[in-house]
Amino acid sequence: MKKLITLILTLGIFFQGNAQETNHESFIVRQLDSNTEKYSKIAREIWENPELGYLEYISSEILIDELKSSGFDVEIGVAGLPTSFVATYDKGGPVIGFLAEYDALPGLSQDAVPFRMELVEGGNGHGCGHNLFGTAVVASGVALKEWIDENNIQATIKIFGTPAEEGGAGKAFMVREGLFEGVDAVINWHPSDRNSANASTCTAVMQGYFKFRGQSAHAAGSPERGRSALDGVEAMNMMVNMMREHVDQESRIHYVIVNGGMAANVVPDYAVVEYMVRHPDVKEVKDIWQRVIKASEGAAMGTGTEVEVELVSGIYGLLPNETLAKTMHKNLSAVGGVEYDEEEIEFARKIQETLNSPKVPSLSIAKEIQPYRLNHFPASTDVGDVSYVTPTVGLGTATWVPGTAAHTWQATAADGMSIGYKGMMVAAKTMALTGKDLILNPLLIKEAKKEFDERLDGYVYEALIGDIDPPLDFRKAQNKVK
Repeated sequence: MKKLITLILTLGIFFQGNAQETNHESFIVRQLDSNTEKYSKIAREIWENPELGYLEYISSEILIDELKSSGFDVEIGVAGLPTSFVATYDKGGPVIGFLAEYDALPGLSQDAVPFRMELVEGGNGHGCGHNLFGTAVVASGVALKEWIDENNIQATIKIFGTPAEEGGAGKAFMVREGLFEGVDAVINWHPSDRNSANASTCTAVMQGYFKFRGQSAHAAGSPERGRSALDGVEAMNMMVNMMREHVDQESRIHYVIVNGGMAANVVPDYAVVEYMVRHPDVKEVKDIWQRVIKASEGAAMGTGTEVEVELVSGIYGLLPNETLAKTMHKNLSAVGGVEYDEEEIEFARKIQETLNSPKVPSLSIAKEIQPYRLNHFPASTDVGDVSYVTPTVGLGTATWVPGTAAHTWQATAADGMSIGYKGMMVAAKTMALTGKDLILNPLLIKEAKKEFDERLDGYVYEALIGDIDPPLDFRKAQNKVK
């Protein structure tokens, strides 16, 4: 009889716990569903005002105003970044962080139509979906705040407004400033052409300008008096290209000459080349970067010029956390993917007709959830720096038509209409539910931190950016005048 009573009580607690869990989830989802139109308008407003890295004054203000009106305390301009912010709702308990991005890309101006139509010739555009990124994070943070109030729960939400992800390494400067100290876990997401919540790694990167200075002269009348800065750039490029045979095959080295002189009949006394070095191992990135610097010094010596190295960015690859990723995958699977209506299907089919791809995936991918796995992607993100100081997790959702690549006009088009908004709300729900799980389950945070420490294996984070000032003007003056 005692065993029967114990079993009944246990089952009662189990079902009560499940009912409470269901109530928690339904409250959060209802909050987000009831505000879908509002957040779609916010995402569209940011999309209509595409601003480049460290210049996102309108975009950050839109998000800040929404957070303030929702009861968050907001500190603006942290870490010396005018368009950054940290919004906090402090009710004690575990501290859950969220990352918001909102910078656009140059040259991707595009209307929300399924054919190429620039809104501003050569203008900016949200071809990476950061208008959706920042908005979904604010939406999930506000929904969690409302849930905390409704249930009298002890927890703290911090939303980090992080500018200049596209090349400016905004998060690296915020990490260097110690802004993530005391945060138990960080949640983020990114627009995509499909839905997945994987534990991911990516490449670390160092980026900078090599500025050569020589002596100008008449290229025909007195060339012997000249020392060509462009010769220095080209000699450096030749040496680096020969170096490619002697680096790890996972390495990536990119460069572009951003200033090669003003006239062919004048020996250039100033020339600039921009370099990026990538590798999954941050130690390897540091080593390759030093070899590139030595190549520049050799080139300067051989051409009678001088070279100045200006580091503008350095970011870590992602440190995966499967404890958090599996929890996020569970929530993404519960939320489900994106369902297109007839108008969206027509839009998507027309977009797919423009894709330069031999194999275009089915539109049904937008509503599917990809199987969980540990994966690597060769690109880079400054989320990597955050992942080296606190357990971090992310996901991607189908904001773009399946088959669409990031940084394209097709992505910009979808980011400004309903397909993008639907994927954005999938992300907001998944992030909020994951935050709820972390708040209600201290053991989950404990396990995530244990995995975090094991993966670090004693490695101590040291910012690749060193002690440089934030490159606040890197989008204003990429040609790097004297």
